[in-house]
Amino acid sequence: MRTPNEITELILDTAREDENIRAVLMTGSRANPDCETDIYQDFDIVYFVKDVKPYWDNMSWIEDKFGKPALLQRPESMGLIPPDRDGKYVYLMLFPDGNRIDLQITADPYVDDGEPAVLLLDKDGNFPRIEVKKDFWYIQKPDQKRFSDCCNEFHWCLNNVAKGIARDELSYAMEQLNHYVRDMLILMLNWYVGGRNHFSVSAGKNGKYLKKMLPPDFYDRFRKTYPDADSGHMWDAAFEMLSLFGDTARDVAGQLSYVYDEEEEKGIRSYMEQVKSGNLKY
Repeated sequence: MRTPNEITELILDTAREDENIRAVLMTGSRANPDCETDIYQDFDIVYFVKDVKPYWDNMSWIEDKFGKPALLQRPESMGLIPPDRDGKYVYLMLFPDGNRIDLQITADPYVDDGEPAVLLLDKDGNFPRIEVKKDFWYIQKPDQKRFSDCCNEFHWCLNNVAKGIARDELSYAMEQLNHYVRDMLILMLNWYVGGRNHFSVSAGKNGKYLKKMLPPDFYDRFRKTYPDADSGHMWDAAFEMLSLFGDTARDVAGQLSYVYDEEEEKGIRSYMEQVKSGNLKY
């Protein structure tokens, strides 16, 4: 596997040799000093160019400069997922040695949105100064409405999980459980972690750092919310989600002096118990 220095030099050598490429920026986890480094990190690279056209869907250029990817995605050339059509062209490339380069090519000027970024090359010496906001990735403190909306969405969507399990609609029940309901659970767990750290930490995308940040008992309960396709296990996971969410939300409400709607939780718990037991009758 090529080392980070070798990949960085490959990226820079390509830019240095091309008069059309004027600046090179690295973003993502490799630009964030707070992120732990490992061999799985992508190289998120932006080439700022005078003209994007020479690189548009140009695989001969890619293979000549970077080698042939083992796996490739070109979002702007796809139809199933509508492209952004914003004038940028992107190559997402996984190479045979395990390195991944996400290369964005743009003729637009750089706009500092606070995301961690490192300027690797500036041929013209006029690249805008990058002001990194320390709290860009930090968990954001909710207000009462956002907190209550999260609780309501979580509780409401659990009724769809219950119906899906009862109807033996596996894909529907799992989608409701692992997308709509889980998103709200992870958001609440993020707030729990944020509140205990003065909202100056990040739990990562999709809560990927929660194992390191939650108390062991909370994380063990969180693990139990991931079921297999057995309906009994799905019911167990759904009720575990409901209990874990409630305990977490009460804690967050206490930290922030907010109100948690206990009646809402009781209502969905009662419905789920009726559906699971088969006691719903005309």
